Amino acid sequence: MQLFYRKLSPKNSKTITNIIILHGLFGTADNWFTIGKKLAEKNNVYLIDQRNHGQSGWSDNWSYEEMSEDLNEFISTHQLENIALVGHSMGGKTAMLFAGKFPEKLSKLIVVDILPRYYAPHHSNIIEALKSIDLKNLTSRQEAEKQLENQGLDIGTRQFLLKNLYRNDNQNFGWRMNLDVISQKINNVGENYSNDFGYEGATIFIRGDKSNYINLENDTPIIKKHFPNAEIITVKDAGHWVHAEQPQTLLAILNDFLGE
Repeated sequence: MQLFYRKLSPKNSKTITNIIILHGLFGTADNWFTIGKKLAEKNNVYLIDQRNHGQSGWSDNWSYEEMSEDLNEFISTHQLENIALVGHSMGGKTAMLFAGKFPEKLSKLIVVDILPRYYAPHHSNIIEALKSIDLKNLTSRQEAEKQLENQGLDIGTRQFLLKNLYRNDNQNFGWRMNLDVISQKINNVGENYSNDFGYEGATIFIRGDKSNYINLENDTPIIKKHFPNAEIITVKDAGHWVHAEQPQTLLAILNDFLGE
């Protein structure tokens, strides 16, 4: 599938690395624009919308296998080399699978607050809240936010989700995500990988200390099993949305790992 992307490049054409960034569930490429812009001072940065998200195509087929193949097609189409791949949450799972399948295409792997293990479904409240909005009769973004608030979603989650709300050519509201397929196949987001899956290249896992997605005591052996050369870095005062909650700290970690 052809993916929508934004390319950010430095004024100096002597770039070091092609950095590809993959967003998480319900996200878009724009979620990483601020950090991408900073990284683009010395590198080419590609912010990608994964399938069924943002402005990329929609499909009934939605799994990490398909998303990793989408990424491989993107890299081949753009003839990219010397790639550092960054993935957050769902994007991190896509990135890990891609690294295991196509290790020769990567120079470095950065996984943000996710593991190569099974996660039980836990997004039902968000899906129900999104589906509760009657888009045909919606009159404003403020009305949509109020409806999400009434469904019990906090302000950060509401603002994040509403970045997907847009008006089409007929000025009707719509979602920039395939909500029907996502809701039908939400279990795919937490799926596990095979035991023989792995990547031996340079890797870092970045976790928020307030997040429950990675537990150092229980999950470090899982990381080391599949990524023997991985380093685990904890960001203080951050939950699952490390890039939104501690952007400067995350940027410093990325620059250090990229050798800048």
